[in-house]
Amino acid sequence: MNRDRLYGRATLILLLLSLAARAFLAAFLEFGNDEVYYRTYALFPALSHFDHPPMIGLLIQLTTCNLAFDSEFFIRLGAVMLGTLNIWLIYLIGRKVLDRACGFYAALLYTSSIYAFLIAGTFILPDTPQLTFWLLTLYLLLHALTDQAGRRAGGYLLLAGLAAGLAMLSKYTSVFLLTGALMYVMIYRRAWLKRGELYLAGLMAVMLFLPVIAWNISNDFISFTFHGDRVGFFNAGLRPDFFLTELGGQALYNNPVNFVMGIIAMIAFFRGKNFIGKESGRLILLIALPLILIFLFFALFRHTLPHWTGPAWTTLIVFSAAYIRRREITKGRERYFPPVIVASLAVVVLVISLGMLQVRSGLLYYDKGTRPENMGAKDVSLDMYGWKQLADGFRHTVEKEKERKGIPPLSPVISHRWFPAANIDFYLAGPLGIRVLGLGSLDGLHKYAWITQERGGFELGMDAWYITVSRDFRDPVPMYGPYFSSVEPADTIPVYRNGRHVMNGFVYYLKGMKELPGNIIPSEKTP
Repeated sequence: MNRDRLYGRATLILLLLSLAARAFLAAFLEFGNDEVYYRTYALFPALSHFDHPPMIGLLIQLTTCNLAFDSEFFIRLGAVMLGTLNIWLIYLIGRKVLDRACGFYAALLYTSSIYAFLIAGTFILPDTPQLTFWLLTLYLLLHALTDQAGRRAGGYLLLAGLAAGLAMLSKYTSVFLLTGALMYVMIYRRAWLKRGELYLAGLMAVMLFLPVIAWNISNDFISFTFHGDRVGFFNAGLRPDFFLTELGGQALYNNPVNFVMGIIAMIAFFRGKNFIGKESGRLILLIALPLILIFLFFALFRHTLPHWTGPAWTTLIVFSAAYIRRREITKGRERYFPPVIVASLAVVVLVISLGMLQVRSGLLYYDKGTRPENMGAKDVSLDMYGWKQLADGFRHTVEKEKERKGIPPLSPVISHRWFPAANIDFYLAGPLGIRVLGLGSLDGLHKYAWITQERGGFELGMDAWYITVSRDFRDPVPMYGPYFSSVEPADTIPVYRNGRHVMNGFVYYLKGMKELPGNIIPSEKTP
C-alpha cells in the first residue's frame, strides 16, 4: 500500500480513537452550566432563543429522540458524532490545499486543540454544530473559489451557501464565513461578481437564517440587543487586563503549540513563503483573521470569551499543517508525527488528564472557603461536580417535607438566573416532577423568562423552594422577601469529593406569595 493511502488509514484510526475518548468523557462528566442550559432549547423548542439560534436545540432533540433519552451521554452525543466528522472534514481540507499528509497533520492538530476536542467536540454547545458547518463551508469555498470557475465551481458555491446558512443557524459569528468569502471575491476573484451563483448562494444563506430574524422581530430584537451589549465598547475605558486575558485564553483554548504555530505560519505566508497555494491561503486568512482581530479589539474595552474565536483558530490549523508538511518535504523527511505535533498532542493529553483529575478528585486544588456560604467558590472544577449528590439530598428534603406536611412538596423551585436554574431543572427538580421558575431580571434569566410563562408563571399564595450553592451563594431574603410572607432555611446539603467536604447546597422555604412579579419579558409576544 502506498504512503498516501496510509495517511488516509491513519486518519481513520485517529478518528476512531478520538471518538472513543470523547464518548467516555461525555458519559463520565456531569454537565457544565452552559451545557445543561442548552438542554432547555430542546425542552422548549422555538424558532430562536434569547442567547443563540436554534440549531443546538435541534441537535439535542435529534440525539435524544426529543429527550426520550435524557442523560449526559445522549445529550452530548451530537458533539461526539459531529466532532468525529470534523476530524475527517479538516483532513479533506488539508488534502485539498496540499496533500494527504497535510490532511493527516491537520487532523492531528485538530485533535490536539482543546477547543475542537473538548469544548466543541465533547461538550454540547452552539459551537458544536457551528464548527461542523464552518468547516464544511470552508471546504466547499476552497473548491468553488480557488479552482477554475467552471460549472462545478458554481455548484460548490451553492452548497457553500447552504452550509453557511446552517452555520448561522448555529451561532451568529458564522457571518464571518460570508464576509470573508465576499472580501475574497471582491479583492481577488471579481469575475464571480458577474455570476448568478454568488448571489443565489448568499440568498440561500439568508433564507435559512430567516426564522431567527422572525423570532427577533416578534421579541423586540432582544437577542441581537443582548449580544450587541456584550461586545459594545462605547463609553468603556481601555482595559489591557481584559485584552491579555482574552489573548491568553485563545492560546490556552486552542493549545499553546497550535497558537504559536498558527502565528508562525501566518508570518511565513505574509513573507511570501511557498508552503500553501496562494489563493487557498488568502481565502483562509480572510475567513479566520477578521474574527480573531475584531474580538481582540473588543477585548481592549470589554470582557470577552476566548471560545468565540475558536472556529477562526481551527481554520488556521490548516495553515499550520501545510507549513509543517512543507518543511518535512523540504528536508526530505516523511514522518507521521513531527516533533511539533507530538508536543501539541502531549499538551492536550496533559491538560485533559489534569482537568479530569481535578474534577473527579480535587487533588490539585481545594478551596475550603472562609464560611459555609462560600466553600468551593474559587474552584471552577466544581461547576461539573456535585449536582448528583445535591439531587439525592434534595430528594430527602422533599420526602421529609411530605411527612412534616409543611409546604406542598411539589411546589416549584424559584431561581434568579439561568444558572443554576438549568442545573436544578435537570438534576434536582425535573426528576421529581417539580417545575423551575425564574424570578429576576431578563439579563439574568435569559430563556427562563420564556420558560416561566410556558410553565404557568406565579400565583398569589403559592409556596416555593429556593436552592443555592456555596459556589455561587445568593441570599434569597433581599431578592424574594418582598414577594413572599416568609423565607426560611429548610436544609443544608453537603457535597463530598474524594472524602473531603468541598461544597454546600442550601434549601429554603418561600411561603405564601403575597405580590406577583411584573412582566420581565420586554415584549408581550411569545416565541
